Amino acid sequence: MQNEEDRIIVENVYKTFNVYLDKANSIKEKVLFWKRNRKEKREVLKDISLTVKNGEAVALIGVNGSGKSTLLKLMTKIIYPNKGRVTTNGKLTSLLELGAGFHPDFSGRENIYFNASIFGLTKKEIDKRLESIIDFSELGSYIDNPIRTYSSGMYMRLAFAVAINVDADILLVDEILSVGDQHFQEKCLNKMKELKNQGKTMVFVTHNLSSARELCDRAVWLDNGVIRMDGKTDEVIDEYIKQTT
Repeated sequence: MQNEEDRIIVENVYKTFNVYLDKANSIKEKVLFWKRNRKEKREVLKDISLTVKNGEAVALIGVNGSGKSTLLKLMTKIIYPNKGRVTTNGKLTSLLELGAGFHPDFSGRENIYFNASIFGLTKKEIDKRLESIIDFSELGSYIDNPIRTYSSGMYMRLAFAVAINVDADILLVDEILSVGDQHFQEKCLNKMKELKNQGKTMVFVTHNLSSARELCDRAVWLDNGVIRMDGKTDEVIDEYIKQTT
């Protein structure tokens, strides 16, 4: 039974991917070793169920390959489950792939318009937010340079500045805050605290456990595609450290 306070509902979700073994890299190899192109089905998520309530900040933690990013992508509807269902209620913005949705040949300023319009903002609404986005990104005169000339840190600053200015109810972030200098990481973390205080809902994939402790009131520990523990951030992280070190 769904509650209007529920922002994200994940119900009995399974996700598998085909992994190709001995994959042929050329036409010659395909002809000579046609029997070699075997594939293996890997179950990345196994019967995952969780609910994220309005205003909650949830950290997804776990070692690489545990299924955290896959779960976040399912929440954004970039990919879909093999079984089960993911429901989101409210306007959603995500920071999953660095600079996703940016066109390399256009300037940062032009890309703000493209990117924000993907999130449903009108030109008039983007005009109103433009200076705030540019100021937050700290790109200065680089804002009128083509995106392809940007470093990964500049990409991230612009992507983050757009994502936090589209008035979304739900913000999904995947490890992106680890890119860039210490000053900007702290600025992003402070902005996310501010959004949390405004009642926004956040799901945050991270290996930075101190940021998770600072920002999130709940943590979900994924281990080999299943939820190992779900509860108060400090308790889950303490147990995670104990079991993995």
